Amino acid sequence: MRKQTKKKNFEIEMEERFNDSSQVITESKNLTSKINKSVNMILESLEKGGKIIIFGNGGSAADAQHMSAEFIGRYILERKGIASIALTTDSSILTSIGNDYKFEDIFSRQCEALVNENDVIIAISTSGNSPNVVKGVKTSIKKGGNIIALTGKDGGKLKNLCKILLNIPSKETPRIQEGHRTVIHIICEFVEKEV
Repeated sequence: MRKQTKKKNFEIEMEERFNDSSQVITESKNLTSKINKSVNMILESLEKGGKIIIFGNGGSAADAQHMSAEFIGRYILERKGIASIALTTDSSILTSIGNDYKFEDIFSRQCEALVNENDVIIAISTSGNSPNVVKGVKTSIKKGGNIIALTGKDGGKLKNLCKILLNIPSKETPRIQEGHRTVIHIICEFVEKEV
């Protein structure tokens, strides 16, 4: 007969996580002016026939796909689709570039092919230092893209490469990602209201 495992109670620590997350999201209200500028940059791009290109690694890749899905499908309102591409979804492109070149080139190569003047590039990196994200941003700048960076910690290398820095006030990756998702939803909501 198997020995019964004593059940543990994590409720206090779980409540602390809710409190930590709530605090970071509340402190992120300081980004309201920059989020507003981001919404207006996106709307101006769309008016000029531009598109939104989004990328990141790991959880940030999932956030890129999530954001693009909200733009192309819908967030809340029924409306026409909004031109958006997540550069994290095509496994053939990602693996061929990673294999034939190097992993650091998976976004820059796509940006070289897809970014046009007036496009908005949303680069997501909790540290702001992901080499492939930084390289994708540098390529996008050369192509005339307008950069919004979603970061955390001290903003990393991206803080000096973007037009708008949306830096979540935390050093903890999970809290930064939670802040990113809130900012992403706010951007989607207000872009959607105006298209």
